[in-house]
Amino acid sequence: MEEKKEALNFIEQIITNDLASGKHKSIITRFPPEPNGYLHIGHAKSICLNFGLKETFNGKTNLRFDDTNPSKEELEYVNSIIEDVHWLGFEYDNLFYASDYFDQLYEWAIMLIKDGKAYVDEQTPQDISLQRTNPTTPGIESPYRNRSVEENLRLFEEMRAGKHDEGSMVLRAKIDMNSPNMHMRDPVMYRIMKQSHDRAGDKWCIYPMYDYAHGQSDYIEGITHSICTLEFEVHRPLYDWFLDQIDTSGKRPRQIEFARLNLSYTVMSKRKLLELVKGNYVKGWDDPRMPTISGLRRRGYTPESIRNFADRIGVAKRENIIDVGLLEFFIREDLNKKANRVMAVLDPIKVVITNYPEGKTEMLEAQNNPEDETAGTRNLSFSREIFIERDDFMEDAPSKFFRLKPGGEVRLRYAYFIKCESVVKDKDGNITEIHCTYDPESKGGKSPDGRKVKGTIHWVDSKTCIDAELRLYDRLFTKENPDDLEEDETYLDYLNPDSLQIISAKLEKHLENAEIGNKFQFERKGYFCVDKDSSHKKLVFNRIVDLKDSWSKISKNG
Repeated sequence: MEEKKEALNFIEQIITNDLASGKHKSIITRFPPEPNGYLHIGHAKSICLNFGLKETFNGKTNLRFDDTNPSKEELEYVNSIIEDVHWLGFEYDNLFYASDYFDQLYEWAIMLIKDGKAYVDEQTPQDISLQRTNPTTPGIESPYRNRSVEENLRLFEEMRAGKHDEGSMVLRAKIDMNSPNMHMRDPVMYRIMKQSHDRAGDKWCIYPMYDYAHGQSDYIEGITHSICTLEFEVHRPLYDWFLDQIDTSGKRPRQIEFARLNLSYTVMSKRKLLELVKGNYVKGWDDPRMPTISGLRRRGYTPESIRNFADRIGVAKRENIIDVGLLEFFIREDLNKKANRVMAVLDPIKVVITNYPEGKTEMLEAQNNPEDETAGTRNLSFSREIFIERDDFMEDAPSKFFRLKPGGEVRLRYAYFIKCESVVKDKDGNITEIHCTYDPESKGGKSPDGRKVKGTIHWVDSKTCIDAELRLYDRLFTKENPDDLEEDETYLDYLNPDSLQIISAKLEKHLENAEIGNKFQFERKGYFCVDKDSSHKKLVFNRIVDLKDSWSKISKNG
């Protein structure tokens, strides 16, 4: 076990105590997603937690698919989850499926029936729900609750044999209809579902419920610590009750709950994420605006940034909302070290350097990444006509505008000082060209005579620059908590209409061979990633994040 320098969180403290007491010699955790959708950043936190405990305590972690509901599960989701775990940088010790245990789960159900602790109920789901009443009112027992063991065994075997219709009967545990915990009021263990299973085929037409299958699956695998999100805290007595029926050794899984991740300006419900996809509000599960791991990966987030984010927010016992700006901080921090700097002009206007020799092109040396000495340099072409950002020029500029203005001088990054002499306008009065002169003695942006030039702007050479499509992504919702709604509202009312803007830009030639997934800092503009839609005929870049958090300024001023 590694020696930890920082204070242990409450889960690590529990595990430390269990190991010290001899209850367990080593630990086994698990990550048990249901393959009914793509994983999101909240799942990433759980993955990092479970696999992090494995690393901290030199244990093991299983990946187990909770594939007990074939009506909602797809192989596409299984494959995406496996890819996500690997991409985050983790290796599981075993790959299991809850369906691997269907035979054992069935045998344990038979045992519970024989012990008088389970019965077949023929009421409708609506009647069962109504009879549970509420936590402060005693429940109403099913009229089928005390039928004989023999009849329950016969009916349950008939359920398995497919002799009864879906919804006509279920198997329920016989626990306590007066418990203040609603999950203990004779929960359903099995339901009839006449649907083929991806792995089990047509062997089964009854499938176990999550609360029945989960703890038993943990037990079969020898899981020592079953780490769950806080909404499962009320399920824990039922988790333990089912384990009580099959084990008395005490060396069995212990469920521990922690607060799930809630992220500002997004939704984390799988149901809502599925609605966004099916309603075409986004372009698939991997849309770069989605909080899915595949969406974050496509947008350009790195595994390291997500792991650092998960480590920073830690684990807590109380729910809260984490500012998405913290996640953005970690991708900026990571890419600042790794991403090469390049120049791209997003809203171009032409600059003609009137005293630069016509037909001449020279090569200038540019630093790839000042944060990485090994990143080296690249060559930039420079000629008489260049493009700069339109908002880097102002005709009627205030005194503290330090970019280009009539009679004003700026430094071109890696190049020369230029001074604005005149502008060219179209018939509507719009500026179409800026005419400047340059100082040949200022090559490399160095002042030849000690004069001070406050402004430095980026540019691209009009002769060699390449065109690219830029997708400028922003937060998907305008409301910090889209789940905090008035009675007549839905979360869709707060979709951000400006969450995606598509523009054409001019990029330096160096980027013409950029490959899908490559990440760069566009100087002064933000971090960008080559999208999977990109090709050598048409480059497509996603904006990962701005260089600075603009939303915090908006919220402070608003």
